[in-house]
Amino acid sequence: MTKSVSQYVGLIEPGIAATQSGIELLRGMLDEKYPAPPSNETSGIWPLSFEVGRVVFEGQPSARFYNPMGTVHGGWISTLLDTAMACAVQSSLAAGQRYTTIEMKTVFVKPVHERTGALRCEGVLLHAGRRVAHAEGKVFDQQGNLIAYGSETCQISEIKN
Repeated sequence: MTKSVSQYVGLIEPGIAATQSGIELLRGMLDEKYPAPPSNETSGIWPLSFEVGRVVFEGQPSARFYNPMGTVHGGWISTLLDTAMACAVQSSLAAGQRYTTIEMKTVFVKPVHERTGALRCEGVLLHAGRRVAHAEGKVFDQQGNLIAYGSETCQISEIKN
């Protein structure tokens, strides 16, 4: 079920973020203890579940994301994948760590339209080292058909106040 635009959005205070593990921050967003990022409201992408190493998001494709060919722009699908893959990495971080995406690949399997309905994206951590982590993601429609998949590399660093 996709969250509405009334979802609690904003930014987490850096001092709070530095004291929480990645999974604590993610679960705090799901429980609305912490705000979801403003990009969730804009993109229509919302979290469904978080476990260490595995996350699930849902995205609602819309005509507002159409490209000139009348299908959902690949950038929106890539955003859905990036959100899930990066959060799979975040779920493994210790307190005081952060990440940033440094490389991403997306493969599109089927076109998406507004009538496609909600998409589910699963992100899975493949490897987390001291400085670099890797994740993969898959996007499915409501019937379980593969829509797109991808991989991502994130740089891990320490939060500095």
